[in-house]
Amino acid sequence: MPGLWSSSPVCLTVICFLSWSLAPSRAQNGKDEVSGLEYGRLKSNVTLACGKSPIRTPVVWHFNHSSELPWHQVTSNGSLILLQTDHSAQGDYSCYDNQGLLVRSLRLRLGYPPGPLSISCRVPSHKHVLCSWADSADTNLPAQYTASYGSKNQEKECVVDASGKHCDIHLPGFWQIAHFLRVTETNALGSQSTIIFLKLHDLLKPDPPESVAAEAIEGYPTRLHVSWSFPSSWHEDSIAFPLTFQVRYRPQGSAYWSEMYSDESQIVIYDALMGHVHQVEVRARDEVNPSSHWSEWSAPVYVQPWEDDSTLEPTDEDVTPEIFPISTKPETSTARSHNHPQYEDDGNVGLVILLVLFSVVILSTVLSLVFVMWVKQRRRNQANKQELTSMVKMKSMSI
Repeated sequence: MPGLWSSSPVCLTVICFLSWSLAPSRAQNGKDEVSGLEYGRLKSNVTLACGKSPIRTPVVWHFNHSSELPWHQVTSNGSLILLQTDHSAQGDYSCYDNQGLLVRSLRLRLGYPPGPLSISCRVPSHKHVLCSWADSADTNLPAQYTASYGSKNQEKECVVDASGKHCDIHLPGFWQIAHFLRVTETNALGSQSTIIFLKLHDLLKPDPPESVAAEAIEGYPTRLHVSWSFPSSWHEDSIAFPLTFQVRYRPQGSAYWSEMYSDESQIVIYDALMGHVHQVEVRARDEVNPSSHWSEWSAPVYVQPWEDDSTLEPTDEDVTPEIFPISTKPETSTARSHNHPQYEDDGNVGLVILLVLFSVVILSTVLSLVFVMWVKQRRRNQANKQELTSMVKMKSMSI
């Protein structure tokens, strides 16, 4: 009889059919219940359900393919409650029925809902605002950000870049007194918006000047020619949006800087120290807006003045016109030095000043002598007058 059953075509057909129908059903049952990724809050109780429908039969939970679970409880319907979770509770969880069949598997990730953001904005020009932000505390969860800006009743979307924590605002409407920026952070546990208010005029800070260059001037051992260009982030129309520049320089190794100011993109230093390498830096500020900030200093450049064996600087009559075109408009820059006074020519201005001071001293002395003589003469006249009056009175009395 057993041989008959095993050789019967009908029996073989029934066995194959049952094997084909039951095996896929078990696999399909487990596949349908896999929920993928779930999120929970750190340092709180997290509940994981074994299935979509209530399960009354006993179940078994595994953590990272092990029966050892974090501090937990299992409810009557098969749900797993993780108590006061910490980072060690993150991982893969699997729920099996009393026959050992997989009912559900999931991956748990723990973190916090979003909190307030720390937002900062930089205004390199009147047409561009750069804002970035950072979480005040790490949420340990992936997040998405949206941003908007505006003034009064107007609000526009701000495009967030790929990093998710940076926003560029173009043409913000600089004439408005105040603006606001709203940034919303969203993760699996919630969302929160942070709003800051901006005064763009007070935040305006240009980028440092670019292409800074310093060169020695042939034939002049105490002069340097410094040139630069406007920041590329500034406006192309430098006439409508002018910048003022500050140049500082010092002999390499010195602790004291000399400074000059200019509205042009070049300047000539007249008091460089002969035979020494100088460090030169330039920064910029909006010329129209008094509340704007100075830019950062440009990267330093190093240059040594021209020198030869004689180290004597020729006079203006012996030298051809300067090779560097300097603006003919009245000079608007000022100079201040901590090392020594600055003169445009080698001693000529000092000699003129000395002669003027000497003339003033002589004139003051002469005027003082004249005044003293006039006072003495006046007193002498008064004495003679009094003596004459006394004589007249005495003669009158004798008569």
